[in-house]
Amino acid sequence: MELLIMVYACKTSCAKSITGVIPYFPYSKQCKMRKRGSIVSKLLASMMCKAGLTHLITMDLHQKEIQGFFNIPVDNLRASPFLLQYIQEEIPDYRNAVIVAKSPASAKRAQSFAERLRLGIAVIHGEAQDAESDLVDGRHSPPMVRNAAAIHPSLEIPLLIPKEKPPITVVGDVGGRIAIIVDDIIDDVDSFLAAAETLKERGAYKIFVMATHGLLSSDAPRLIEESAIDEVVVTNTIPHEIQKLQCPKIKTVDISMILSEAIRRIHNGESMSYLFRNIGLDD
Repeated sequence: MELLIMVYACKTSCAKSITGVIPYFPYSKQCKMRKRGSIVSKLLASMMCKAGLTHLITMDLHQKEIQGFFNIPVDNLRASPFLLQYIQEEIPDYRNAVIVAKSPASAKRAQSFAERLRLGIAVIHGEAQDAESDLVDGRHSPPMVRNAAAIHPSLEIPLLIPKEKPPITVVGDVGGRIAIIVDDIIDDVDSFLAAAETLKERGAYKIFVMATHGLLSSDAPRLIEESAIDEVVVTNTIPHEIQKLQCPKIKTVDISMILSEAIRRIHNGESMSYLFRNIGLDD
């Protein structure tokens, strides 16, 4: 709301252009429709455009398609060059590492890291990561039917067969290797802890977790400190000084350089393509 009020104030004061710098786009995980739910990212995009934003600079959107929700130019910068540099400079034996996707959904990101570092890839499949039950959160509300005769006798709607998760398996060899789990957001760390335990059981001797946005909400720092994870590396798109005091395993990579360069180029009317060099369609 503060951002929207500031943008609207600039608009009503006849500002020529208004550029919003939002390194972590809030509600970016709510970008897909779940059953008949709301797509909150679209709502935020509409509000920002309506308030008067003319350009947006953000970093590592949860889904690149969120850019299509805006009616203004969006520059979705990447933090991966900084994280790749950290791996090369701060992990001495990184050539003996394997890039791990903690679920098949994040395999594309892991593949991108692995190809750039010339490393192998592993995928964890079948972890217990069940979505919130409809019965628990109150969205399970079928139409009130007094008796079976109320439904038309010829109408039989086929239902989808429920998914059944397989037992946890690791596709790829991690034995005697450094495991580097890559993702875009670390918020609820339960899935990362489960992945770390699985990798330890499979023989990984060091486990790193790397992500762009370190929300680390609730008691995440304590859980990380007590876990098998050796280091959690996040960028400073979100302030997390308090979490770092609670958990020395959390390390920060500074990405302010690319944001400041993006602001400078937009202000001077220069090309932004330099900041997107070597970024493919799948990145």
